[in-house]
Amino acid sequence: MKRAHHAFVLTLVGGLVACGGATPAPCPASPPPAAPPPVASATPPAPEGPSIDGPWHGVLVGKLHLALSLTRQGNAYAAVLDSLDQGAKLPVDHVALEGGKLRFAIAAVDGSYEGTVEGDTIQGTWTQHGSAKALEFDRGEPPADWTKASAPKPPLDAYVDVRVPEAPSPLRADGKTVLVYELHLTSYAPAELVSVDVTAGGHPLAHLAGSELAKAFAHPRLGSAAEEAGVNLAPDGLSVVYMWVTLDSTKVPAALDHRIVVKQQGLELTIPDVRVAVRDRAPRVFSPPLHGTGWMASNGPSNKSHHRRVILPLGGHARVPQRFAIDWVRLGADGKTTFTGDPSKNASYLAYGGEALAVGDGVVTEVKDGIQENVPQEPPAVPITLETVAGNHVIVDLGGGYFGLWAHLQPGSVRVKVGDHVRRGQVLGLVGNSGNSTEPHLHFHVTDASSCLASEGIPYAFGSFEVRGPANAGRHDRELPTEDEVVSFP
Repeated sequence: MKRAHHAFVLTLVGGLVACGGATPAPCPASPPPAAPPPVASATPPAPEGPSIDGPWHGVLVGKLHLALSLTRQGNAYAAVLDSLDQGAKLPVDHVALEGGKLRFAIAAVDGSYEGTVEGDTIQGTWTQHGSAKALEFDRGEPPADWTKASAPKPPLDAYVDVRVPEAPSPLRADGKTVLVYELHLTSYAPAELVSVDVTAGGHPLAHLAGSELAKAFAHPRLGSAAEEAGVNLAPDGLSVVYMWVTLDSTKVPAALDHRIVVKQQGLELTIPDVRVAVRDRAPRVFSPPLHGTGWMASNGPSNKSHHRRVILPLGGHARVPQRFAIDWVRLGADGKTTFTGDPSKNASYLAYGGEALAVGDGVVTEVKDGIQENVPQEPPAVPITLETVAGNHVIVDLGGGYFGLWAHLQPGSVRVKVGDHVRRGQVLGLVGNSGNSTEPHLHFHVTDASSCLASEGIPYAFGSFEVRGPANAGRHDRELPTEDEVVSFP
């Protein structure tokens, strides 16, 4: 039988019976009598034959357990047929009892039943799609073991696909080594994510559950965090756990092992052996893209920054190009404000006009210039497309699969062209406010391809910088500043 999801209880007044075929139908009307017919009774006649009120049970073809409930309602019967093994209540469309003959139909599955009531037994035939099978019902509730058999079966396993599209490479930040990557989870049934544990060689490195898991979890299609969407693996889209695993030593493991627990159908199920390879690649060290003091790493590397959470499907492949990107804004002596004077003027911002410097030797692979600048805190001056999102910008092939992006430059300030060989420290352009930008700043990141966004963000480091406290104050070598740290470059 096909599974039905709704039960409808319909009654049919006794006396209307099937005239032929598998599905009961009213008999054709008889010719009118010669004499005027008697006035119809306000109460339909009672069903004929023995009482069938109450529960019945039967087995179809030796394996499909059925529970039939017949209820007398006035002078008619209503019925519900439960297919216990399928967990479905089948809608009974017609019930008729006449002369000890019981008939009912279930149009939803193209089936009908006809049987003879003999005391506590109904001997009959179930017909479905033209095929007839013997079906006997016995009076009474079904045996207890039938009910157990009809309980929801536990899933064979957790119906969740786990992938890591970009293997992590080590990042050095705040005196620690960090592995940054994403777990992509696709569930083939509704599920709740319970916990994620990370180990290396049996040594525990991270445990995410409760509020900590919620902070790391998101549905990218919603663009919202788990606090809004719930830590649920909806079967109609992608779920992501943003991993930021801090190692307790400088030794980088060859692989990370994950134990993921999900809840499906009320059961906690474990995905025990999700292994993620770690790239044996130390962060490439570059010189800074700016010079001077008071530069704040806005939206810089962290597990919650805006750059970190943007997954972009471009060219048929989803990537995180800004995984380690930084929006460099400049603070004044008070350590708080980014401008002096009129905030609607780009020239009022302390970052404006700063020299964007090549971080290493390389070859220019992409240049964009001539895009009009924005008014600070106003909508962009031009429509944002793949061509304009980075504003006036430069991409440099730094060698070894590293590509640097300097974005949102002033129009007319770009000093290089495609194919130029640049040297470390060379001025590429001036900090501006073009493209997808709300105030003057330099967006800088390093990726694995010559594309602003159709590429994967990879970790890198600066040779040296000073952090202005309170946290992590002092000199940092061969590291990357993290979100909102204020630094000085030599």
